Amino acid sequence: MSNETTIIIGVALYMVLMIGVGIYASGRNHSVSDFMLAGRSMPIWLCSMTVMATWFGGAMMLGGAGAAYDDGMMGVIEDPWGGALALLLIGLFFARMFRRLRMTTVVDFMEQRFGKTASYGIVITSLFANTVWVGAMLVAFGVVFESLTSIPLETGIIGGAIVIFIYTAIGGMWAVAMTDFVQMLIIMIGLLVLLVVVLIDVGGWGAISPQLPEHTFRMLPFQNTGEQWLNYLRAWTIIGVVDISAQTLFQRVSAAKDERVAQNSFYIGGVGYLVFGMIPVMLGIIGSVTMPELAASEQIIPAMAIQHLHPAAIAIFVGAMLAAIMSSADSALLANASVLARNVLPLVVRNPSSRLTLIVARWAIPASGLVAIVIAMKIQVVFDLMVNANILGLAAMIVPFIMGVWWRKANRTGALSAMAAGIIAWLATLYLAPELPADFIGLGA
Repeated sequence: MSNETTIIIGVALYMVLMIGVGIYASGRNHSVSDFMLAGRSMPIWLCSMTVMATWFGGAMMLGGAGAAYDDGMMGVIEDPWGGALALLLIGLFFARMFRRLRMTTVVDFMEQRFGKTASYGIVITSLFANTVWVGAMLVAFGVVFESLTSIPLETGIIGGAIVIFIYTAIGGMWAVAMTDFVQMLIIMIGLLVLLVVVLIDVGGWGAISPQLPEHTFRMLPFQNTGEQWLNYLRAWTIIGVVDISAQTLFQRVSAAKDERVAQNSFYIGGVGYLVFGMIPVMLGIIGSVTMPELAASEQIIPAMAIQHLHPAAIAIFVGAMLAAIMSSADSALLANASVLARNVLPLVVRNPSSRLTLIVARWAIPASGLVAIVIAMKIQVVFDLMVNANILGLAAMIVPFIMGVWWRKANRTGALSAMAAGIIAWLATLYLAPELPADFIGLGA
């Protein structure tokens, strides 16, 4: 049996397993709350794993390793460092309060705090960011297939999307959380196996370390200039601050069994995300020494798997990469479905029934997924796509969101003004001073 056949069979079995978990989880869905929030009863062992898995996407796994390959630790400030920061900040400042509010979406909070007009902007930015995020995950899915088999990128994108659509639409949050748990275990095992095997094959870290540039582990700007510091702060905030308001994470806070579970799940998830997120980073750094002529740095992890692992182990590792991709994509699709069913449907149908809300939520998953497929077919730069999905949210949403939480005097006029100023400053900087971080300046506005 060829390596490619082994990989394809392993992937097929994995996909069947995910659909099976979705079917099993569907038996727990008896209401809209069950579908969107797992009945607000998720235990800490499941909640912490789904928090971590939601962040541990294929774009970070492939793109983060590629960024470390190119730029060392400075290349991954945005993720995993920024991603871990966001999870810890949510646990420290937001989780308990939001769980106490018992809301379903971020839009619910913004509407209650600032009125319907402000919530419309949040609907648009949330749907946009989540859809582009799914597009990034599908690109990563296609990249994995194309790099390890003869399956074209487009086929991988469509095939992966179909499986994600099925189990997410069938099982909702219970399916997403349960598959996240399985997927995160596979990710941990796959990454640890690859790292250990690679280190053994190259003669240990002692053989790699002397060959690395001095700046590999530097985490401060190389030059003390305003522009460098602006870009550095932007790297920390693009994910570390903006994603505090992400619907995918808000949904897990609301799904937790109680306030304590909500808070501790984000502490555990944040630490775990950073620890395991460092493995792709280290593999990228090692690869910069052992495979310095690689044409595309984002291919470093698949290239290492092919070079160092047995065909059966490659199949397991492919499962780990696909698990990382699917765990983020399904969360973003469910987030979109929740916003569309909970916040957009009532604008079209007055006082929709629970049955109609659930139907719309299920069908919104493949609908928003199809848009993501179109995006994935057009834009195929994985890491940049993931980061750019957050730009509009950083410029328009995060300031009024945080002020709405922590400043009682924040009002509708101030929120709308902050959103408008952020977008205008972002666009102006983007076109008039492209050398500056437009999204970070939009935040400051």
